[in-house]
Amino acid sequence: MAHARRKLVELHESGKSTIAIQAIDMMGQLYAIEKDLQSLPPEERQTIRQQKSKPIMDLLLKWLQVHREKVPKGGATEKAIHYSLKRWDALSRYLGDGRLPIDNNWVENQIRPWALGRKNWLFAGSLRSGQRAANIMSLIQSAKNNGLDPYAYLKDVLERLPTHKASQIDQLLPHNWQPSNR
Repeated sequence: MAHARRKLVELHESGKSTIAIQAIDMMGQLYAIEKDLQSLPPEERQTIRQQKSKPIMDLLLKWLQVHREKVPKGGATEKAIHYSLKRWDALSRYLGDGRLPIDNNWVENQIRPWALGRKNWLFAGSLRSGQRAANIMSLIQSAKNNGLDPYAYLKDVLERLPTHKASQIDQLLPHNWQPSNR
């Protein structure tokens, strides 16, 4: 949803579309509903989405379908509308499952640091060096996802690793790790 909205916002802000604001407003209503539902359990969230968000999504779909026919073919507005219509199943999937967010911004924010570094990591030196870097980055991100301070986690694990039994290496993974008593 964030990508679909962004395409319309860019059109509106650049002055290339006078109608994009209508879709942006509907999407804004959907995000406002989601903000109010954040603290609710998934079952309640799904019920309220069906009551409040689904009618807005139905209006948005109709708006997209009607305006696709009205705007010039091949223009920026038509492309933005086509983007949403082509992905409509994915855009509306959150309505049927209270566990799903309206967009994937959280996930994208988690992978952004790694995606930005991709070009730099092309020059890791060798395939083996690149694999090692990937393993370390995976450990760092896993530590963060498990609520750990990555520096403290890695420092402790690297100090313990030389004397740790290979058969018990899984104890040092972020989801199993317990700090040493030193």
